[in-house]
Amino acid sequence: MTDPITDSIATVVATGALPDQPAELLALIDAAAVKLAETSLSPETEPELLAHTQTAERIRRRWDGVSSRLLVEVSDRNAHRTAGYLNPHQYLSQGLRLGTREAGRRLRMTETIGEFSNFQGQTLPPRKPATAAAVAAGTVGAEHALVISAVLAKVPGCISPEVKARAEAELAQAAAGLNPDDLGKVGDRLLAHLDPDGQESDHVDRQRQRGITILPQDRQLMSKVRGAMTPELRAKFEVILTAWAAPGMNNPTDPDSPTGTIDADGIDAEALAAARGRDLRSAAQRTHDALLALCDYVLAHGGLGAPNRIPAELVITVTDQELAGHAGIALTATGTRIPIGELVRLAADAVPHLAVFRNHTSEILYQGRAARFASKAQRLALFARDRGCTAPGCDRPFAQTQAHHAPDWITPAGRTDIDALGAACGRHNRAVGTKRGQWETTILPDGPHTGRIAWRPATTNHPWRLNPIHHAGQAKNLHPPNPHPPARADAAAGDTTRLTGRDPDRRVAS
Repeated sequence: MTDPITDSIATVVATGALPDQPAELLALIDAAAVKLAETSLSPETEPELLAHTQTAERIRRRWDGVSSRLLVEVSDRNAHRTAGYLNPHQYLSQGLRLGTREAGRRLRMTETIGEFSNFQGQTLPPRKPATAAAVAAGTVGAEHALVISAVLAKVPGCISPEVKARAEAELAQAAAGLNPDDLGKVGDRLLAHLDPDGQESDHVDRQRQRGITILPQDRQLMSKVRGAMTPELRAKFEVILTAWAAPGMNNPTDPDSPTGTIDADGIDAEALAAARGRDLRSAAQRTHDALLALCDYVLAHGGLGAPNRIPAELVITVTDQELAGHAGIALTATGTRIPIGELVRLAADAVPHLAVFRNHTSEILYQGRAARFASKAQRLALFARDRGCTAPGCDRPFAQTQAHHAPDWITPAGRTDIDALGAACGRHNRAVGTKRGQWETTILPDGPHTGRIAWRPATTNHPWRLNPIHHAGQAKNLHPPNPHPPARADAAAGDTTRLTGRDPDRRVAS
């Protein structure tokens, strides 16, 4: 019996003709890469080495185009669902283990040069045709294409499509002789030429560019913020800062600092003047403290509406071991991590609900039965156990989840009991079913993860999978006791689950 790959290689060697089937072509490329990796480059001269390096780079750039074509087909046919993933990004990030950043980069590249199909099945030209042609020729790579796309995204909306097309062609031509950094400089000059006075931008462009993003927490649990404000938001925000971020106001390091707005009734002028003299904060720090005071004001005055749903309140979960040792990290329903020391201070007057559960198991107490929708008590219990979406690889915080039934509610066995519910974001909740490309779920009946919900692709016998993302760092004895616990610690460490309401007279509600 002959090997098809060996036969293909023999045909290429004998005739110089390449096969037509994608599988055979990919096998040849893979075999050639393996052979090249095993071939010594020592006999090559310096000019030959430079020529080989240029050829390898041309192949890499062309491969960016091949990879984009494959992703287009995967997307158009929903092939990612066959592997159990809801979208191409999840398939790249989790299925191919590329990670979120690289998956996003490849998808942006594909959107730039890919030939997608419309709902009628017609193949559409690439959004950036000149760039796509340059990538296919191997003269530019993915980074060039992403720079071109980023530059063209800044072109004012009132510029005609014909002018934008000429700008894209000019950038693609320039990219053939420049690195991505220098190409960006050319793009800046091109934008300056298209809008020399900066007057072409209109309301539509500003709305397109608006946005504020809170970046992930770093190792110190700090979060950077980046974004762009519309003129309207900036004008209103500056009015608020004038009243809330004034020197001496809302200073968390000064217990005698006045709180609220500087124009509020009851603000003592002498006390404010004294607080100003003690205020050593920078303008940026005063802005931060003003936002903190505004959040306290909104939460205290019911600014999020009636507190009958978890996203409208501040809810925190923490293990009793961490709470007793005053060490470790607590988690809010929105996904923010809070050091235990700050949690104790925060719980004094800002935490409507605090869940403390057993450290040695994920099993939670029974919370009763409702109709179809989980009650608030059940949602609190789910947060204490699941902490976020339970689907493998999903990092959605609990505030963005729904109560998912396992078995499903529409089946005769479906029930709204706490031991038959799990947290799932809306996208994954809708992906549960019995067809190929969907997911099925179950509640684990025993083992160290008793009570947690597990997932696997429907119509398969794959192992049940848990989502470890929201439980990282929860191993027993991971955090040593705090050598300097807070001066006051009223939270006793129990061995049962507590779902408690707010008690303003205690540091930790119990």
